[in-house]
Amino acid sequence: MIYMKEFKELKNNPMYYYIIPLSILATVGLQIWNTLFNNFGVDIVGINGLQVGMIQSIREIPGFLTFLVVYVLLIIKEHRLAALSVVLSGLGVALTGYFPSVEGLMFTTFLMSLGFHFFETTNQSLTLQHFTKKQAPLMFGRIKSLSALGNIIIGIIIWFTASYWSLKYNYLVLGSIISLGGIYLLLNCPKVPETTVQKKKMVIKRKYWLYYVLNFLSGARRQIFMVFVLFLLVEKYQFSVLQITTLFIINNIISFIIYPKIAKYINIYGERKMLSVEYSMLIFVFLIYAFVENPLIAALMYITDNIFYNFAIGINTYFQKTAEPSDIAPSVATGFTINHILAVGMPLIGGALWLINWKIPFVIGAVLSVVSLIFVQKIKYPNNMYD
Repeated sequence: MIYMKEFKELKNNPMYYYIIPLSILATVGLQIWNTLFNNFGVDIVGINGLQVGMIQSIREIPGFLTFLVVYVLLIIKEHRLAALSVVLSGLGVALTGYFPSVEGLMFTTFLMSLGFHFFETTNQSLTLQHFTKKQAPLMFGRIKSLSALGNIIIGIIIWFTASYWSLKYNYLVLGSIISLGGIYLLLNCPKVPETTVQKKKMVIKRKYWLYYVLNFLSGARRQIFMVFVLFLLVEKYQFSVLQITTLFIINNIISFIIYPKIAKYINIYGERKMLSVEYSMLIFVFLIYAFVENPLIAALMYITDNIFYNFAIGINTYFQKTAEPSDIAPSVATGFTINHILAVGMPLIGGALWLINWKIPFVIGAVLSVVSLIFVQKIKYPNNMYD
């Protein structure tokens, strides 16, 4: 009940009704791609671990290029760029089935990812600009919770359509829906409230060094979760599309329930404690992936992994409490780029290491979690963090 007032205030902001549906569309689009990718890649294209790493590295190149958002904003409003990015992401998903080759997957993956990453940059920036320091965690929680609900619905749809539609047709129909939703919101965007004018250049400041470091480590660790855990389940344990979809549905049901609680606890306990819990748990999760060879336990760890991965919104809410208002848009773009420095190379490196021993990427994930845990202890808050 403590935060009911803040939740009500969220809905009084017109950006709530613009950011939320765009976020749902973008997240659902990525969910479609993720759900079908490994089975499409393995069963239709016939890719191996190294090729998975190559394609996933290409998927992260647009994330590394998100610093360009600052310059794109010179010619287009940030909220409009968010909608256009969703349209582009849906187009990449829709075209995937028409390019059943390694090179084709590289092309459609890049297209989908360019839209998704540009949206995520503008999404985080718009949320931090248009909502207060107490509201922002709640808004991020609301975004993630409702996006998870969208993923549950699309997961159920794929669960049924997988038996009747080809992977190509699934990609085409569902990806087209994402693009059409983005076009609708672009044409019906609200009157955007005034905020502090954002700097139209890259911003790198010494005072934000911890935000950069946490983003850097998070990017590499996230790739191991997103790329090699799913590949482990499909390639080593022979999980089907229906089994992977079921796992996604379970994960999103849990996310829908716990995200608002995570947001509330960030306001109560602070980012340092919440991120410390995340990194501590992920150390054990990655080690279990590597050394406990059991498909049911691997699936359980995937669910556990997803729960604690959700705590990562604390990196952005910590930044908001330390940032100058005019630095938010360019700094989020910079942080997103830094997040993807290792993310671009990690899938390729991990794919090569997979061919040597599939356990190595997960041991690396455990090491990165230890390093992240050490750095997060350096989080300190300004006296006026809720001003």
